[in-house]
Amino acid sequence: MTTTASAPDAGLFDLAVAAYLGQYRGTSRLHNESDLRVYLRWCTDERLDPLTVTRADVERYVRWLQDVRCYQPSTVSRRLSVVVGFYRVCVIDQVLTQSPADYVRRPLVSPESPTLGLGHLQFEALLTTARLSANLNDFALIAMLGLLGLRIFEATGATIADLGEEHGHRVLRVRGKGGKVVLVPLPPAVGRALDRAVDERTGGPILRNTAALGWTDTPRPASSRIWPGPPGSGCLGCTRTCSDTHSSRRCSTPASASATPRSPLGALTHGRRCVTTGHARTSTATPTVSSPPTWPPGRNDNTRPCR
Repeated sequence: MTTTASAPDAGLFDLAVAAYLGQYRGTSRLHNESDLRVYLRWCTDERLDPLTVTRADVERYVRWLQDVRCYQPSTVSRRLSVVVGFYRVCVIDQVLTQSPADYVRRPLVSPESPTLGLGHLQFEALLTTARLSANLNDFALIAMLGLLGLRIFEATGATIADLGEEHGHRVLRVRGKGGKVVLVPLPPAVGRALDRAVDERTGGPILRNTAALGWTDTPRPASSRIWPGPPGSGCLGCTRTCSDTHSSRRCSTPASASATPRSPLGALTHGRRCVTTGHARTSTATPTVSSPPTWPPGRNDNTRPCR
């Protein structure tokens, strides 16, 4: 049976949403807010009160994600986990007595990625090409992604001030997801590549964009298009790469004996964060927004056809 109800008490609903989103910060908060907004909009389209839905209604939401929106199982599972977490917080705060999403069946997600990455020989060829390039940023970017296993935003956000020495070893201070800071040891080859990219500069980003300012001034570095700068701009540009900054998975395939424990080939051996000279797969996730969800969201009749 479908539950139909009027809009919930605005104050109680806003407190429930704020309590759930208050657990996160930064990009994690934006992504959870975006996924929660999709669910609230679906409730509006179905004329449901999010605080009075039943387990059957949440099951219908999962079917809608699969059959109408045609999302992959991993995307459906992630968006369902946001709904489950929202109702769990409602139960903790005694807004609800029982969560309607507790026993909802989750789609099966394969542990193996369906997207192919670079093989060892392909990665060696990419390293050789980048090393022989006249662009000083090329080899530095490929070395940080492939030999250090950094995420794309970690590599593009690194600055000269992040280079240092710890216990006699050269290290790079990396700011990861959630604001976590770790020290990553630099193999000699990576250290030489970064020194070439720094080019005796004393400050600023390690990798420079077309404005010769690096990517640290943008909230989400889009290193998918880095072109050589105009004559006289002082920017050397970079090779074209493709990446999905939402991905957080790493590859554990060892590349060489000098690789660090930070997952060698991490950014190069899966399709969500691949480095290539052509076109890469992009994420189908809903674009994130900065404004908080409100009740009721505007009705949206647009549906994306199955591919």
